[in-house]
Amino acid sequence: MTEKSLIPASPSEDEYVRQVAAAEPPPLLAEEDPFALFAEWLREALAKEPNDGNAMALSTVDDDGMPDVRMVLLKDVDPAGFVFYTNLESAKGRQLAAHPKAALLFHWKSLRRQVRVRGTVAPTTPEEADAYFATRARPAQLGAWASDQSRPLGDRLALEKKIAEVGLRFGLGKVPRPPHWSGFRLAPETFEFWRDRPFRLHERLVFARAGDGWTTRRLYP
Repeated sequence: MTEKSLIPASPSEDEYVRQVAAAEPPPLLAEEDPFALFAEWLREALAKEPNDGNAMALSTVDDDGMPDVRMVLLKDVDPAGFVFYTNLESAKGRQLAAHPKAALLFHWKSLRRQVRVRGTVAPTTPEEADAYFATRARPAQLGAWASDQSRPLGDRLALEKKIAEVGLRFGLGKVPRPPHWSGFRLAPETFEFWRDRPFRLHERLVFARAGDGWTTRRLYP
């Protein structure tokens, strides 16, 4: 059982009052383009988060309908969707191939904000995957060849041995993208923008796709 002392207590009313007094009331979230609002928040997160402002939780389901979640890195975003890369034979790669729907969660602690995204998933083009893979550090490229991601590993030495073998295989030459490594793009059906407000009275704004545009609605906290 977790010790109660490890769990922070809820703020007292006086602490909330001090927070309100110290902060200017923010304007309401804009109800126009979710991608523009996301881009604004992402820029702030990349400037203020101490590590990986582009980190996001990716949720998938397996063949039994059991949900699965892990942290990955956002590598591109545009009106077509959110792009990330992985070993296609990993757990998430196999789950997305079988069930091409997923959810993303960005949580920016320093900004007290989060964004939830749900939608359908499709592979990126080989050209997109090749272009991104070419930007990776060489040791990461070799690791993509050597790692049987999500499968049992006898010991660390086995992985290091495979990395050494791959390094010898390619020598000083260019490391091509492995055929089992590529990307996915999540095309959003919904966004939810959440912003912390005092007394747990948070602001929540939902965008839902409607043809070529979006509908919006606000939710109770």
